[in-house]
Amino acid sequence: MPRKARATHEEFLKSERGTIKKDWRDKIRVALVYPNLYHVGMSNLGFQSVYGLINTFDDIVCERVFLREGENRTKEPPRSIESDRKLTDFDIIAFSTSFENDYLNLITILAEAGVPLLSSERLPPCPLIIAGGVTNSLNPEPLAPFIDCFIIGEAESILPSFFDTYRKHKRRDTFLKSLAIEVPGIYVPAFYGVSYHADGTIREFFPKEKSPAKIRRVFLEDLSFHNTCSTVLTPHTTFGDTYLIEAARGCPHGCRFCAAGFVYRPPRFRTSAQLERSMDEAALYASKVGLVAAAIADIPCLESFCSKAISNKLQVSFSSLRADLLTPNFVDLLKHTAVKTATIAPDAGSQRMRRVINKGISEEDIFESVEMLVKAGILNLRLYFMVGLPGETMSDVEAIIALCNRIKHHFLKASRPMARLGQIIVSLNSFVPKPFTPFQWVPLENIKELKTKIRHVQKGLRRVPNVRVHADLPRWAYIQALLSRGDRRAAKLLLLAHANNGNWAKTLKDSIINPDFYVYRKRSVDEILPWDFIDHGLKKSFLLEEYQKALQEKSTPPCNIGQCKACGVCT
Repeated sequence: MPRKARATHEEFLKSERGTIKKDWRDKIRVALVYPNLYHVGMSNLGFQSVYGLINTFDDIVCERVFLREGENRTKEPPRSIESDRKLTDFDIIAFSTSFENDYLNLITILAEAGVPLLSSERLPPCPLIIAGGVTNSLNPEPLAPFIDCFIIGEAESILPSFFDTYRKHKRRDTFLKSLAIEVPGIYVPAFYGVSYHADGTIREFFPKEKSPAKIRRVFLEDLSFHNTCSTVLTPHTTFGDTYLIEAARGCPHGCRFCAAGFVYRPPRFRTSAQLERSMDEAALYASKVGLVAAAIADIPCLESFCSKAISNKLQVSFSSLRADLLTPNFVDLLKHTAVKTATIAPDAGSQRMRRVINKGISEEDIFESVEMLVKAGILNLRLYFMVGLPGETMSDVEAIIALCNRIKHHFLKASRPMARLGQIIVSLNSFVPKPFTPFQWVPLENIKELKTKIRHVQKGLRRVPNVRVHADLPRWAYIQALLSRGDRRAAKLLLLAHANNGNWAKTLKDSIINPDFYVYRKRSVDEILPWDFIDHGLKKSFLLEEYQKALQEKSTPPCNIGQCKACGVCT
């Protein structure tokens, strides 16, 4: 993290606008930890919003902690940003995890802080260790032995009950028991047991101490009561002068690979008035606004929002745009917001594979959107694709190259009248199957095959002018698949990786647990999955039906929010 020496700690804090500093006297002290570097954590709107939310309680002080860089990690324990205190000075250490590959950092931070790694080995006055974030709402089991309790769902709906219960109990054991039994959305691993068949699959996942058999996800039904915006603006991130505003949660389109499109159902959108109030706040502090949503183009008031941003002399940025929902009016507005790069996610090269994943866009949609964007003066494009999708062949991989070349043709066609040519960046990622998606039963494709496909695309586009390919490393997709699909036994792999100083190659080679069991094995549809005890409101039969439709290359229309009962959430 770009933090200066301790002698200039206050100077660093002054560079952050919105830092919350509170008196510690007679307060519940919470360390909110993002298990990655400062600039990564502070670019995460969810982390920032939880930081602001916890600090709205008068009797609670919440301070931020991050993974330290390089030589700083070996000199002293991790310390909080606001008051420079050690983690062991806090009552609660709360981890916010967005990516499975950060799990090892979580263990590293506990170890560097001098906190026993296993929940079963902690005794008072050791801080309570809790965890939340999207990965824990998908599958918390690989972290279960390290965490005292998990928050399953959205923080705004759970934290008030969590802290109400905390205030009532002095003893940790009675507090955790009360949480597990009485507070929806709380998972205490110590009050659940697991047994296994001889083949390693789960025989039974069972509650103890009168805990509920299922952990029901808790979510915010109406976003209008909570603004989710940047709490702290800092020059030390990629969003240094950008005020982030959450415009929606969830996505109605149901892409079958996307966990966010399923576990954040039903899709919810903020009102025009709410977004405009957030924009007025943004104009006081920043020159840019970043709209955060899985489905930006679905926001009903998007065009009016952009118009007001222009009148407020604010630049607007977006995460990704759906090619089938771009309109000439909206693209014309983008031209006036100083957007330099637009991102489109075809995700697959062939129309067949886009039917498999239920992407819902055609080549014509892509070409039309490219031409509209370039004609509006947005000369740089970023294209997202995946390899290793279920049912994919080398013909489908070849189709990525062909589609990029056709996009380049339309890109050139639209650029000629302006006598300027931008760049096309192709971002190529390995598909990783995720819990609570129709693809939760499929395995990760073999690393060798993924490498072959990535090299094929790189070679096919290497000599295409103004086109660059950025590809991920399949070995990290393997680790992500291991941790997103693993059960409690995967915790042993995390402990071993920690002992090996993060050397995953050595860890996987030395482990008595076969990691391929979690990564490369196709799951039976009647198998108990490690995450089946979590209730997101989704019917498993719906996910199975969507999986079968994928195999048949059939599409499903977007959510008819509140009007159908297909997935089970809106019942």
